[in-house]
Amino acid sequence: MGFEDAVHGLAGHLKSDPITILVATDPTYHHASHGGLRTLWVVFVLMVLAAISFTFLSWNVPVQRRVYHIITTIITLTAAVSYFAMATGHATTYACTRVKDSHKHKPDTYHDVCRQVFWVRYVDWSITTPLMILDLCLLAGVDGAHTLMAIVADIFMMLTGLFAAIGRRRSVQRWGWFIIACLSYVFVIWHVALHGTKAAKARGDRVSKLFGSLATFTLVLWVIYPIAASVWGIAGGSKKLSVDGEIITYAVLDILVKVVFGFWLLLATRKIPESIIEINGYWSQGLSTEGRIRIGEEEGA
Repeated sequence: MGFEDAVHGLAGHLKSDPITILVATDPTYHHASHGGLRTLWVVFVLMVLAAISFTFLSWNVPVQRRVYHIITTIITLTAAVSYFAMATGHATTYACTRVKDSHKHKPDTYHDVCRQVFWVRYVDWSITTPLMILDLCLLAGVDGAHTLMAIVADIFMMLTGLFAAIGRRRSVQRWGWFIIACLSYVFVIWHVALHGTKAAKARGDRVSKLFGSLATFTLVLWVIYPIAASVWGIAGGSKKLSVDGEIITYAVLDILVKVVFGFWLLLATRKIPESIIEINGYWSQGLSTEGRIRIGEEEGA
């Protein structure tokens, strides 16, 4: 067999059994634009103003009755720090997935689609949502054991939500974290809604109605968070909603569940005396001076 025959034979083999060539192209990045960044700055300002307002509302309230004021102020201050971090471009990462591009007469190509993830949101929610649960449980008069269980379940929900957000898209592990987060939310509802409703009834009709309204308002809005996350974060929906759309959605939710919730709680409890929590002891008076050794008195004795 001559050289020309060998060449023709190899060409015929390649024609009948082509080799698939995988070509990698540059990754595509989805991140916030100027519109999304402006939204982050606006919400940062709103959270600061809300924290200042909550502080002023506590001005003439005795220290032992400021527990709601202090908690709601911490919630909005934490959110303000979170939005400042996002607006300045910090505390973010990218979650990437490999996408196949099929071509009719050309080899298939692959490229990474990377979506910006603001992981600081989950740090924010891990602090603020347990405080909101504490507000609701104090209002209803839920016992400490169920309050603690609700807070722990809420922290589990936030941490597993973070693992789902930064995991690789369309992966079994990512959906596993998401399911654990949803189950944790069910435990939150169980401890807050069920036990909270029973405890609130014992405090009177007005407290029961206020708790029911605030709890329903909060828990229903919290349902939207995982639904939104499943659209673009878990199911690889980077093409369904832009990062700016995600920012706006979460911004509206955060304003409702933190600012509106705070004003609603503080203004309503002023009109319902039986809803006020009064904490004495170390909370309002510091450490007691009884039992301390007074050196001057002992020396003079």
